[in-house]
Formats: sequence, structure tokens, C-alpha cells
Amino acid sequence: MTRSSIRILFALLAVLVLGVGFAACGDDDDSAGTTTPAAQATQPADSGDISAEEKAANKIEPVQGASNVSLTVGSKNFTEQFILGEIYAQALDAAGYNVKKDLNLGSELVAFKSLREGDIDAYPEYTGTALTSFFDVKIEDVPKDAEQAYQDAKAEYAKANIAALPPTPFENTYRMAITKEKAEELGNPTKISDITDDASEMVVNGFPECRQRIDCLLGVERGYDLKFKRFLPGENKYQILDNGDADIAFVFTTDGPLASNKYVVLDDDKSIFPPYNISFSIRDAAAKQLGPEGQKVVTDIQKYMTEEIMQELNARVDIDKQEPKAVAAEYLKNFGFTS
Repeated sequence: MTRSSIRILFALLAVLVLGVGFAACGDDDDSAGTTTPAAQATQPADSGDISAEEKAANKIEPVQGASNVSLTVGSKNFTEQFILGEIYAQALDAAGYNVKKDLNLGSELVAFKSLREGDIDAYPEYTGTALTSFFDVKIEDVPKDAEQAYQDAKAEYAKANIAALPPTPFENTYRMAITKEKAEELGNPTKISDITDDASEMVVNGFPECRQRIDCLLGVERGYDLKFKRFLPGENKYQILDNGDADIAFVFTTDGPLASNKYVVLDDDKSIFPPYNISFSIRDAAAKQLGPEGQKVVTDIQKYMTEEIMQELNARVDIDKQEPKAVAAEYLKNFGFTS
């Protein structure tokens, strides 16, 4: 799905919201039941086939007793985290909970420390990050299966009296990308294995630490038996690709620029990169206060979070310079969770 088609989807959804508002007259059904992580990656958000009935069923209803519960939602310090923190906080607020926000905490280590010490009650964290940063799992030992990675993280969190709620359909993990022009020049590769014969003539870009990381350049060269012409360190990967300074770059799967449809993301066909799905990590005491209905609000709002949708949300902040708070509100409104 291109960025323009996703924009059209959001516009159509906005129209549907108005239609549902007049037709339903405040008599919306309760939210649909929680599904398994695999089932949450449903087609409606990708195909644009979101019915008015489905949107009405998505409406977040007030949870009985929620007004007596206060909790603080945190986030780390980059765009996607700001958006996710806002989405979770606004959704729980819509359910009637007293929600405070402490976004922009810093790195994962700072956020996790804040969670363990009770400075915040919950924040969104990536499963692969939790395993490697908090629980001493080597990158090469992180399960390649997303569900298994989540279950492993959930079990480790439990030892620290933290609950890991079911993960998002999307993952923000490493991939390799090239411009469409470069793809045509190389015969339109679709996976990393397709560039085996060309790698020796290609300059590869990545953040400086990528060179020695098993989940970045080191792992790709070993796993795919590749040797690139040269490694070019640098953070501005899309500018570097556009300028032709590098032929290929390490990217993250939900980067906003990918919504432009200017780049081809190569599939990791040998599963070198570990999974990084989001789990809403919440202290056990707060999870108990949230209750099953509040936890269901969290998992319900995740069901349309595909990689394409997250790319678009990130692009609205990073490229269109919208505020994360507004982007989060639009997501919730367009999918019928809020009015």
C-alpha cells in the first residue's frame, strides 16, 4: 500500500466516522473481542475495507470503575514511541481511566528503570529489545519467531512483576532497502539473497555501530555470505540513498520515508534480523487495576497497526511535521475507537 492510498484510506475512514456518528446516535456496540496476535494482523487496514459496522463495534466504551484508577503511561524518546505512547494514553483516557503521560523518557534502559521503580506504570517496548537489553539474551539467541520472542519476553518480565500484554501485528526491525531506480538497475530484487552477485560492487550505509552488530552488517555478511564494496557510516540513510552516496542501506521497517513508495525493502529471507513487535509493558499492580476490560482496550486498538500504517503515522510526524498527539488522535478516530 502506497502512502497516497493510505492517506485515501484515512480520509474515507474519517467520512465513515461521521456517517456512523449520525446513524448510531450514541448506541454503539461494545468493542469486538480480543484476538490472538497472529489474527490481529487483519486485512481491513491494508485493503481499506473497513465497514461502518466494524467501526461502530470498535468504539471504546467507558469501563466501570475506571475513574477510580490513575496510571502514568510513558514512552522512549523517538517518533514512533511518542505516537504509540499517545495512542495508548488517549485510548485509556477514552475508557475513563485517569491517565498521565511521561513521554520522552530516554533510552530503553531509562524507561525500564522508570517502570520497575514505579515512576511510570506502563510503556510500549519492543520484544527483541526487552530480551537483549533487559534480560541478557544474546542477539543471535533471540527467537526468530515473533510469537516465541513475545512469550520469552513475557516470561522474563513476569519475574520482575511486569505484565507484557499481547504484541502488535507490526514489528519495527532491521531490513535493507534500495531506491526504486537501483532496484531496476539490479533486476528488481525482492530479497537479500537476490543481491548476492552484486554486493561486492555496492556501498552499504548504516549507523556507525551497525558494522559490528550481529543484527546488522556483521550478521548479514555472515548469514548471506556477502561482502560489500564499502561500509559508509551515517544516520541520514534516505538522503544518502537519494544522493547516490550508498547503493543500499539498513533501515527500520516502520520508517516514515518508506511510506513514500520511493524505496524497495528487501525481504530477510534467511531470518537474520530478530523480531521487534511492540508489547505494552505494565506493572502487575497497574495491570490488575486496569482489569480485563482495560487490557482489552490496549489490545483492541493495536489490531490495525500494520507496518504500512505505522510508516504513515511516523511520516506524518517526521515529514509532515504534525504533532504526535494529533496523529495519535486521528488514528483512534479514523478507526472508530473514539468519536
